[in-house]
Amino acid sequence: MTVQSMTLQSRTATVPELSQRILDMAQTGVYRESIFEALQPLATKKSIRLAIARSKKFGLHSVASLRDETLGTYYQVDITKYSSLRHAVDAPIPHDDDALMERAIAATATLEQMLLIAKSIAFALFAGGLGCWVIGQRDACAGLMIGAASAAGIWALQKRFADRLWGDH
Repeated sequence: MTVQSMTLQSRTATVPELSQRILDMAQTGVYRESIFEALQPLATKKSIRLAIARSKKFGLHSVASLRDETLGTYYQVDITKYSSLRHAVDAPIPHDDDALMERAIAATATLEQMLLIAKSIAFALFAGGLGCWVIGQRDACAGLMIGAASAAGIWALQKRFADRLWGDH
């Protein structure tokens, strides 16, 4: 038993600490009742329910097909979402400051949309350039291919900055 786990067991855990434990447990999959059993010595049922709700903002989701009558909802973590928001989970923010957490989630979603748009534009311009090349429009093909290369470059640059921001060096 580590010093941190002994400290956590000797006092009531906060909602962010409980959320982190739930996210750790759900990486391999966990039933709702198992969460309550594991965390009952550390917190009240109300705090655990709040922690489950908070964890959903960081990638925790239910798997309906694995729901059990006795054990309840089966939870797993969306690793991609969890990885992109990991910095917000670890950040020392009070559990009642949902506005800051919502802004972090919105910023991440915006970055993901920017990346998708740039990649989609690059692909569309490339497809258009290929179409022009097939029908013999060489000048239009060249312009569209240059545009595709530019959009792909913008996407690569955005991706690099996003990866650095998310900690995926």
